[in-house]
Amino acid sequence: MIVEVLSKSTKNYDRGEKFADYLSIPSFQEYLLIDQTKPHVEHYLKQGANQWLLREYSQLENQLQLSSLGSELSLAEIYENVEF
Repeated sequence: MIVEVLSKSTKNYDRGEKFADYLSIPSFQEYLLIDQTKPHVEHYLKQGANQWLLREYSQLENQLQLSSLGSELSLAEIYENVEF
């Protein structure tokens, strides 16, 4: 699993070229992109060769199933102590 916190200056790179580079890692299964300006997480989960499932979460009560870690995490936990 790789987790990135997005910034205005790097968000396009993180979603594009950097993600493409990560795809060359054989064990890479899960990718989280966390927005720092509002509660929003993009969750990519590998489904098969060249196939990824995207789920987006924007509510603090949303629960993310982290398959590669065998656990779950809420947006409230991710954004704990963050003021928007």
